[in-house]
Amino acid sequence: MMARPLWKGVITFGLVSLPVSLFSATDSHTVRFHQLERGTGDRVRNKRVNERTGREVPFDEIVKGYEVSEGQYVVVEPKELEEISPGRSRTIEISAFVDLADVEPVYFDKTYYLAPSAPEHAKVYQLLTQALATSNRAGLALFSMRGKEYLTAVSAVDGLLELHTMHWADEVRDPHAEITELPAREAKFSGAELRTAEQLIDALTVDWKPEDYHDTFEEQVRELVEAKAEGREVAVSKGAPPETTNVIDLMEVLKQSLESARGGERPRARKARKGGAAPKTASTPKATGGKKSTSRARAGSGKPAAKKRVTAGGEDLNDLTKAQLYEKATQLDIPHRSTMNRDELQKAVAKAASGRRQRVAS
Repeated sequence: MMARPLWKGVITFGLVSLPVSLFSATDSHTVRFHQLERGTGDRVRNKRVNERTGREVPFDEIVKGYEVSEGQYVVVEPKELEEISPGRSRTIEISAFVDLADVEPVYFDKTYYLAPSAPEHAKVYQLLTQALATSNRAGLALFSMRGKEYLTAVSAVDGLLELHTMHWADEVRDPHAEITELPAREAKFSGAELRTAEQLIDALTVDWKPEDYHDTFEEQVRELVEAKAEGREVAVSKGAPPETTNVIDLMEVLKQSLESARGGERPRARKARKGGAAPKTASTPKATGGKKSTSRARAGSGKPAAKKRVTAGGEDLNDLTKAQLYEKATQLDIPHRSTMNRDELQKAVAKAASGRRQRVAS
């Protein structure tokens, strides 16, 4: 079923007018709970109640009121809000264009999609889209919807116009005024520590693929609900929160993190001894005549060993993304899959697929 537009109106820039429809770009998939009374399981509901009479008030009888003094209100009807800004709620008037790189992310709030309202408007829509994409600019406009005015930025992505609602300047807090514990700008780290941190960032840099990431907490909540509904024991998440890195151990921690990242492993949090060197871990390379030895090096050769191929049902799992492995783990009903990294998902999928083949064969 096609989504229904949230709003219809016109984008204007200069003397050009483009009729458009506005659609929501995101959808929340949070697990929703009802409120129940503990012990009885009875549903608890929120009601709009007149605080003087105790009577429940229907939604269409509720109006907006601005408190001018204690208990004294100025009543404002929805129609009156529309009348003070005629036409504003039906027009996105682009008054200026700005380089997208100049807008700090903190100003962006919510994203919507814009589509031409009819096929005959496609040419103007494509013209604006291409012009914005080529210039890497966004159009700034004021826009009213549901009784509220927004500062918005209209940009182009992959042949599509997007409208981003933005925070006003006085809504963005100054971090230096809000956070008193911010460190001074003077560097308290060494050049070697900075270079190692930069190397670690480079080693962990990946291409942005949003499909590789999942709401793991939501998955855990769903598994918790399913387990309780079936009377199964609820599994407790493994591992404790990471401890603060001791400044004395900082360089050692950076080096071991970098070694793990270069070896294709996720750096793991370690306990640091207070006032002393960091404890050795399994990922620490052993000394071998002044040369580093890693699990990826073949004995007697400086060449890295070929990565072992992992298959399941004849399919090579090495070439699958984390998202694809996660989908297979879901199909195989692998528990705790939402807490696994890519390598753990790959091993779990291979093991589960092998177990399933053995059961079928028997």
